[in-house]
Amino acid sequence: MEMHQLRYFVKAAELGNFTRAAEHCLVSQPSLSQQIAKLEHELGQPVFERLARKVVLTDAGRILLDHAQTILSLVEEVKSRIADQQQSGRGRVSVAAIPTVAPYLLPKILKHYASRFPHALVEIHEEVTEVAVRMCLDSEVDVILLALPLEEPQLHVETLFREELWAALPRGHTLAAREQLALEDLAEEPFILLNEAHCLTDDVLAFCRQQSFRPKVTCRGSQLSTIQQLIALGHGVSLLPRLAVDADQSKQRVYRRLVGRPARTLVMAWNAHRYQSRLTQELIATIRECAAEQQAAIASSAS
Repeated sequence: MEMHQLRYFVKAAELGNFTRAAEHCLVSQPSLSQQIAKLEHELGQPVFERLARKVVLTDAGRILLDHAQTILSLVEEVKSRIADQQQSGRGRVSVAAIPTVAPYLLPKILKHYASRFPHALVEIHEEVTEVAVRMCLDSEVDVILLALPLEEPQLHVETLFREELWAALPRGHTLAAREQLALEDLAEEPFILLNEAHCLTDDVLAFCRQQSFRPKVTCRGSQLSTIQQLIALGHGVSLLPRLAVDADQSKQRVYRRLVGRPARTLVMAWNAHRYQSRLTQELIATIRECAAEQQAAIASSAS
């Protein structure tokens, strides 16, 4: 039983004539008659008595008419409510971001988004890359924010901006007097890194390999804030992303650029095969705008 069959049936019942019903539904009379015949075949009995110049409902037809009108009315109500929700900006949208991005980009993104869609419910997930990608593929989130590399053909990936990794040192460190450092300068320093689940650790170690440098890793953590506190206490040094550097207002740490300019590329991604609501489209646009502002701020401070 299909929706167009119910529409043809209801209109024929209202007009009492297949020809006029077909004209109203913008189909040919044989096509309408065929669809109603299929409907009767599925029900196992006729819904109309075919008279010379009109059609009249059978007992089965009268039962079907009551329910068919209710079904069609509910369908139209659903369409209307969805349209109203789209126009009013009500609904739910979700975003996942890796921990080395979430605290630095999401607050600004959400502030901008809330100013445009105050009635939208935004769900936030802070997850490592592997989990964020899985959630996006499983349609648990609409958009994800993470760093390259990302090799997943089902996801559409859009580059946001590139950010450098800076050397982080405790204030008072002998190397803090220099404006720029080389990895060799840190050869005797204990390194503090995030645990292996974080892609930032891969970025740091990849840069070290390119420079034929082997860091002395003495400590691993699960949050950048923990690493920053350990650095301030003199437990070691690290390479941290520019977002974390700019957000650090403490006087306990200093940051220096590195020769070779190590960097990572931040991207957003979404399931290319999934329908995007208006709220999702607007969230993507907001992320794009905020990323452009961040990129401009980085470029301005570097000049």
